[in-house]
Amino acid sequence: MRLYNRAGYRLFLDAGERAAILAVARRACARDRTLIETLLFTGCRASELVEITPAQVDLEGHTVTLRSLKKRADASGRLGHVFRSVPVPPDYLDTLNTAHDLRAAQRSVRRASSPIWPIGRGRLWQIVKRILIEAGVPDAPQRSPKGFRHGFGVHAIVTGVPLHMLQKWMGHAQLSTTAIYADAVGKGEQDIVARMWG
Repeated sequence: MRLYNRAGYRLFLDAGERAAILAVARRACARDRTLIETLLFTGCRASELVEITPAQVDLEGHTVTLRSLKKRADASGRLGHVFRSVPVPPDYLDTLNTAHDLRAAQRSVRRASSPIWPIGRGRLWQIVKRILIEAGVPDAPQRSPKGFRHGFGVHAIVTGVPLHMLQKWMGHAQLSTTAIYADAVGKGEQDIVARMWG
């Protein structure tokens, strides 16, 4: 895993892009707003997002539980389901609950286990692309669902989240994978230096 492609282009959304995206998302319809905010606030993969159900949202504990889709088989060769919980802002959860009536959905077995966003990855990509273009994100590698995930990692490091905690939230098997985000540069590095010399 890397934060820059072979041509040197950034693969993550920076702080300014994340703020612009959030501003655009907050003017979008409820479905698109909550979808974009979930990518921003959880660092989940697109394939993980389309699986999130109301049962995986803890409104009181302020977490969203994600099924890690890239976990490998264990030593015995079995591939079990591995879940991780990511803490999220209470305001985001209020919006998610209001937009999708999560409390009522959680009381129904059928609705609690149905995806919050019943769309495919292709449709998700269309929504993301439209919001990113409207937010002024340049036509570059970070203008993708994966850019949200990498942006989440860089943002966490810049704001002082310890690597072991970020590793858990992102579902990385190896701390060395998470350590890539500690290689923040540009504005992210400037923020770290400002805090250091503060």
